[in-house]
Amino acid sequence: MDSYIQVAETAELALIKGEYNFCIDYLYPIIESYPPSSKEGANLRTIIITALTGINKKEEAKIFCKELLKSQDFKVRENAKYLMEIIDSPEIKKPENWNITIESNPTFKKTSLISSKPTKKDKKFINISDIPTGETKPFQKGFIFIIFIILLLLIPLLSGCVKIENTLDLSEIDSVNNNFKIESRYIKKFPWQINFEQKIKEIFPDAEISKGEIDFSLKNKNLSKERVQETIYNLQKTAGELLGESTDFKINNIENNFFFLKKYNYKIELDLQTLAQIDDLELTFNIINPNKVRVQNQNTPTVEVSRNLIKWELRPGEINSLEFSFWSWNKLLFGFLLIFLIIILAYFIRYYRYQIGSNFPELPSN
Repeated sequence: MDSYIQVAETAELALIKGEYNFCIDYLYPIIESYPPSSKEGANLRTIIITALTGINKKEEAKIFCKELLKSQDFKVRENAKYLMEIIDSPEIKKPENWNITIESNPTFKKTSLISSKPTKKDKKFINISDIPTGETKPFQKGFIFIIFIILLLLIPLLSGCVKIENTLDLSEIDSVNNNFKIESRYIKKFPWQINFEQKIKEIFPDAEISKGEIDFSLKNKNLSKERVQETIYNLQKTAGELLGESTDFKINNIENNFFFLKKYNYKIELDLQTLAQIDDLELTFNIINPNKVRVQNQNTPTVEVSRNLIKWELRPGEINSLEFSFWSWNKLLFGFLLIFLIIILAYFIRYYRYQIGSNFPELPSN
C-alpha cells in the first residue's frame, strides 16, 4: 500500500487539476484503511467530499460528512458541519447570458464534410480580420451575489479562529484597570467560548461585562497589584481548562525609590507551550504605562513600543517573556515638599511686608 503522504499528494494533485472522477476512483479502494477518527482519514475524506461535490454527487458526499461529524476532534466536526451546509445549499439557476452558444451555419451540409477532402493545393489559415465581436458587458448583479455567498461560506474555513486581547492599564499605579476581550472570526461562537463566558460571569460577578454575537469583553477597574495578577491568572486558567490545556502566568514587580522619583520594574511571563496544537489563535497583550516606557530587547518582532504603550504579540507553543520599566513621581514626598515651599514663601512674604511697613501716620512717642 502506498504511504499516506503519497496518497494525499496524488489525490490533491488530481483535485487541483479538476480530475474528480480519477480522485474518487483512486481513494475509494483505500479509504477504509484510514479511519475517520485519525487525522489522515479526516483529510482524505475531505478530499473525497470536495471531489464528489464537484461532480454533483451530493448524497455520497453527505455519507462521508456524517462520518466526520462523529469525530472526537472538535475542529474536524466544525469543518464537517460547514461542508454539510455548503452541500445542502440550494442550487442557483444560471442566467442564460452566462452560457455561450455557437450557432451552426444552415447552408453547411454534413455530407459535404465526408465528401470533400482537402487537396495538396488547398491552404488552411485562420481568419484574423479585425471584425468587432460586440460590446463588452459588465457582470450582472446575480453573479456578484453568488460570489458573495460563496466567499461568505468559505470564511469559516479560510480565516483565523479566535482573537484574544488583554489590555492592562497602569496609568494610575495604585489603581489598575484590566480590559479583556475575546472575538470569534467565525460566523458564530465556539461552544467553549460560550462555556467560558458563563464561568467568567460566575468568577467576576461585579465586573463590567459586554456580550455580542461574536465577541465578549470583561472590564475590571480599580484593582490592586495583587488583584491584577489574580484576575489575569483566573482568565488564562479558565480558558486553558476549557481548551483542554494548562497554561501559567507570572508577574513580578520591583519598586526603586529615589527620593522624589520611583522606578518601576516589571517582568511578565506567560507559559503557552501546551497551546502549540491550536492553530490560528491570535493572542495580544497591551500594557498602558503612566510615562514613557523602556523595554528590554525592544527589537523583538513580537513587541511594539509607542511612548507609553506596549503591544505584545504572544506566540502559542512558547514561553513568552517581557521586561519593561518606567519612572514616576513619588507623590507623597513631592506633596510634603510643595507644602514646605509654600510655608517658607508665606513666611518671607510676611517678613518683608513687615519690614516695609504700612505707611500709616504714627502717633508721637513720649
